[in-house]
Amino acid sequence: MNPVVLIAEELAPAAIEVLAHDFDVRHVDGTDRPALLAALSEADAVIVRSATQIDAEAVAAAPRLKVVARAGVGLDNVEVPAATARGVMVVNAPTSNIVSAAEQAVALLLAVARNTASASSALKAGEWKRSKYTGVEVQGKTVGVVGLGRIGVLFAQRIAAFGTRLIAYDPYIQPARAAQLGVRLVGLEELLRESDFISIHLPKTPETVGLIGEKELAIVKPGVRIVNAARGGLVDEQALANAIAEGRVAGAGVDVYSKEPCTSSPLFAFDNVVATPHLGASTHEAQDKAGLAVARSVKLALQGEFVPDAVNVQAGGVVAEDVRPLLPLAEKLGRAFTAVAGGVAASVTVEVRGEIVSHDVSVLKLAATKGLFSSVVEEQVTYVNAPHLAAERGVEVTLATLAETAEQPTLVTVRGALPDGRTVSVSGTVTHSGARDVLKLTEVDGFDVEIGAEGILLFLRYADRPGVVGTVGTLLGESGINIAAMQVARREAGGETLMTLTVDQALGADLLTSAADSIGATSASAADLRDE
Repeated sequence: MNPVVLIAEELAPAAIEVLAHDFDVRHVDGTDRPALLAALSEADAVIVRSATQIDAEAVAAAPRLKVVARAGVGLDNVEVPAATARGVMVVNAPTSNIVSAAEQAVALLLAVARNTASASSALKAGEWKRSKYTGVEVQGKTVGVVGLGRIGVLFAQRIAAFGTRLIAYDPYIQPARAAQLGVRLVGLEELLRESDFISIHLPKTPETVGLIGEKELAIVKPGVRIVNAARGGLVDEQALANAIAEGRVAGAGVDVYSKEPCTSSPLFAFDNVVATPHLGASTHEAQDKAGLAVARSVKLALQGEFVPDAVNVQAGGVVAEDVRPLLPLAEKLGRAFTAVAGGVAASVTVEVRGEIVSHDVSVLKLAATKGLFSSVVEEQVTYVNAPHLAAERGVEVTLATLAETAEQPTLVTVRGALPDGRTVSVSGTVTHSGARDVLKLTEVDGFDVEIGAEGILLFLRYADRPGVVGTVGTLLGESGINIAAMQVARREAGGETLMTLTVDQALGADLLTSAADSIGATSASAADLRDE
């Protein structure tokens, strides 16, 4: 009997053809919940898009299930932890839409430059007003690219063909790599002041939410045009609307919104705003690529072969039971390291100490590498593509194992050398509370700490003095941010101090800056350690 592949949503015929010869391909309406659960009872694999929910109930209803495939980039409708707990592989198509997303950004930029949408609407309404819709050329202009991940690079390559000058802000890419692309790296403030056009290509993280708000829009080059086809919330929509109304910003192209679906926005009132309903991935080619990619992954998985686009633990092969609890720890240490370092490291060492090194712990290097880049690139970071992302950015990641430990039975440390010569480290361990694994940070950049490696962590470094804790607590409280846990570590009284806080919700870039300014912090950063 051939394995059963259940297709719960429309899939490209070419994708179905990949599966048809080797598997029993069945179809079900994934939005019909009773029908879906019944069909899952005999499924070895299920392929979905965005409308079908594969949660713990769905996984439990599928005793034979080996792989869940999402024909797209996101995994919001797949409960990955539930699948992982059952040993079910989860795959998606992380690069299926990158060309479409880059082209959408180019399309929006050109449409804004030439007033295409408003001129089209006016002409269809019977108005012939050529002078009213006079635009600007792109050639010879300075284009600022915020974020040089895969989509940002594709956008830069395409817009360079118009004879533009390219500058970019991305603290997580080496200058040499940017130079290879013909792009000059600058700080965000310099980009805002110099750019005639700005296109944003960043992931949505606690540090990038609200990255371009009222303060940033106050210093932009007059007449700038701004495009956001990346993630909603990176640009403050009300602040952008105000800047357009005041004439500081000449126009905007917007494909994403802080809340979606979005049918009402202050930006919709302006003729010089081109607004589209999140069309970045909405091309026939992107949809076909996604279907083909996951069909091939399903075929590999059901044949017991290596799967490049697996997103959960099973993608790394067999992992010892004693090592498994350290996987999420290593990944979270990588995320925390990136936040504390505030930039890309030239090299990183993942140190594993304790009796655990009698097992193969190489997968912990992969997990840490995944964490290093999870908040700084646009695409989904997996155990497979993480090394490639590191290589692209010139980051060497190595593994070191030592049988002895100081205080903890098992200790994992992520230590990296930054281009400016600094060394940053973050350490953690796993303890047990009943049947539950408890992940803890034990050291942050030389400061001894003991705080849960979970939730959203803030790191504030400052000179020790009275009243700082109260100042930070008051500021966050007034902003509606609840503190779940806090720890203060100092080298000596009156000396350098690190405050680590766990908060219940993400801070925008402005609030994090305000918190740092209120106490004269020498550095401030946020790490999202919530389970994906």
